Amino acid sequence: MTVSSPFLRPKFLSLVGAALFSVLCCVTDVAAQTTQCSMKLADLPPSAELFGFQLGMTAEQVNAHLPHIAFGRVDDFGVSKTTTNPQFTADLDKTAFAGVRTISLDFLDNHLSSLWLGYESSYKWQTVPDFVAGLSQSLHLPNAWETWKLRGSRIRCAGFQITLSMVAGGASLHLIDETAEKTIAARRQAKDQEEMAAAAEGESEIIADRESKVYYSDACRPVTEVKETNRILFKSLEDAEKAGYKAAKKCQ
Repeated sequence: MTVSSPFLRPKFLSLVGAALFSVLCCVTDVAAQTTQCSMKLADLPPSAELFGFQLGMTAEQVNAHLPHIAFGRVDDFGVSKTTTNPQFTADLDKTAFAGVRTISLDFLDNHLSSLWLGYESSYKWQTVPDFVAGLSQSLHLPNAWETWKLRGSRIRCAGFQITLSMVAGGASLHLIDETAEKTIAARRQAKDQEEMAAAAEGESEIIADRESKVYYSDACRPVTEVKETNRILFKSLEDAEKAGYKAAKKCQ
């Protein structure tokens, strides 16, 4: 196409430039969305920013690293939690945790599954972008960060994820073992199913007739109601048969 008018050339070039910019933005967005982190927990190197903590450590190893810490009780799913403030913990080397405001630890089956570090506002990295850049270099993370919540960032890898946010003027880092999270979720679901099954079993009633010495299950009800004076209820077929009752002919 030929643009002959000198008055149209600037407008034409502007439109072309805008189109090219839009295409480039789309390509950049797609590239950012398809970037993935294939690192595993075992691939994470020791980092000064994690202050010696590593997911998978046993409670005993954490206790050796952080003396006098009080561990929470282990719940029905094998989870225990604890939180400490290094600057207010007696007999602790404060210099070893300089710049850390809070440390929150979650354990699954006696192994560290979640690490939450809250940094002071005076820490060397004071913004989320600074932490993203610093951690990426320190932990050898790929450029696969994504926006998380309001002003945070998140990277999801093979079996773990890291989230960064700002809390009380300082950065907050959360390192999570996703395999452990799935294990906890599966245990919760299994317990819920057990409770639902127990509740359903408790609600079922085996109706029996004292006079005829027969019983009727949920799937087989009597044609006519058993008289109240003859009516007796059992929790299970086994209980009814132990009491000397037999299944009604229509239920056999």
